[in-house]
Amino acid sequence: MASYASRPLILVTSDDGIESPGLRAAVKSALHLGDVLISAPGEQQTSAGRSQPPSFDGAIHEVDYVIDGQRVPAYAMYGSPAQAVQYALIEIVPRRPALCISGINFGENVGSGITVSGTVGAALEAADHGIPALAVSLETDKAYHYTYSDDVDFSGAAHFARLFGERMLSERMPPDVDLLKVDVPSDATASTPWRITRVSRQPYYRALASNRHSFAEKRQLDYEMMFDRATLEPDSDIHALRIDRVVSVSPISLDMTARVALEQLEILFK
Repeated sequence: MASYASRPLILVTSDDGIESPGLRAAVKSALHLGDVLISAPGEQQTSAGRSQPPSFDGAIHEVDYVIDGQRVPAYAMYGSPAQAVQYALIEIVPRRPALCISGINFGENVGSGITVSGTVGAALEAADHGIPALAVSLETDKAYHYTYSDDVDFSGAAHFARLFGERMLSERMPPDVDLLKVDVPSDATASTPWRITRVSRQPYYRALASNRHSFAEKRQLDYEMMFDRATLEPDSDIHALRIDRVVSVSPISLDMTARVALEQLEILFK
């Protein structure tokens, strides 16, 4: 059996919070890959993106975390998912992690709005520290997005978290691939095919009017999942997940520069 020092260290987090069943599913899958350390928000932080709110007091809370009789080092903090990763990497980890797994999220993260995702935001934070990162999300009904419901079956998503986590530990990602975004259909099993995809330029979560009677009313915008099938890119994450019902695997880069000849813009602005 490998010694503690020779096993890779895997940092696991979730924007759904330290109590999330999706986080537990990710941890169980990661235990097969190496030594696991958990750092996650103490409460629900869905849609926090990669935010660094100054309201976070910086306190780190050690959590009693046991899975299948095995005690796992776990820490919670009342900040954003990105802050949970940042503080873990700077102040908690005993050695440099070989991988960060963010998820498994209640709800898919596809389309042009993925920068809103706390799941993706936490993975981006790890990637910015030079840690290979994996953001895993499970397609779920909207009713479950802010819950810790045990009605959601994470087994299919856990399989793919383990599969791609193992691949990322054994293979060096190509240049400019800083993280993998994996979105798993709700009915996926271990035999469901997967596909490398691009991130769709279409929005997927669309805000709805609050129908308020005055600006003074405290009413938040609701949302719905919707896309335009007629113009949807066939190689996109939305198409793979919602139409073809396969697992979408999107390579993500920290470099958000538009894919245009820079000289062309220089000429345009002269």
